[in-house]
Amino acid sequence: MFSTDHAGAVFFDVDGTLVPGTSSSVFLAGFLGHRDELAKAEDAYASGAVDNRQVSELDAAGWAGVAQDQVSGWLDGLPLVPGITETVAWCRQNGLVPVLATLAWSPVGSYLTDRFGFHAFSGPRLETIDGRFTGRVACHFDEYGKRDFALAQARELGLAPHSCGAVGDSRSDLPLFASVRLSVAFNASAGAREAATVAVDDNDLRGVLPVLSRLVTATR
Repeated sequence: MFSTDHAGAVFFDVDGTLVPGTSSSVFLAGFLGHRDELAKAEDAYASGAVDNRQVSELDAAGWAGVAQDQVSGWLDGLPLVPGITETVAWCRQNGLVPVLATLAWSPVGSYLTDRFGFHAFSGPRLETIDGRFTGRVACHFDEYGKRDFALAQARELGLAPHSCGAVGDSRSDLPLFASVRLSVAFNASAGAREAATVAVDDNDLRGVLPVLSRLVTATR
């Protein structure tokens, strides 16, 4: 539980940020048999050629018939950047609430929240019936939804946007970057670097901590 005297919040992206060099969806699509097709669709999203709704619908179709309880076992092998545990702990110790603001499917956000102790998570949801995925999207979610989720989380925590920061790497982070005090482009695309307060390249998430310390200082 967080005390009521938290100084701010930090919103962390998942795909390309906590999951380096790929996305959780592409990783899971390797088990589902449509990895290459999804990777091409995600590249098209990154370039602005398609929207997230189109990518989500393509991906969701590959989940049809899969049991919900299979997914956590697959996610145990998800490639993750080192330093997540330590970065979450540092945020807590310094009065910053760590939150996942992501377009990853909700089973991914739920898994990472439980594993590392994030406060909450966002994301689109896959439809399920009787414990199996149907191949349809139950709730779509895009980059503006990510921003709105983060700002709603801040309000629930009694925080203003200028008390918050965001760590991300790509197109889906741009609206959120524009809405908080401090934005960190972590191993990021050119567009995210241009939009961010600071760019950090590191093979460990703890590389962002010197930048996030500015948020701690500013909110005291």
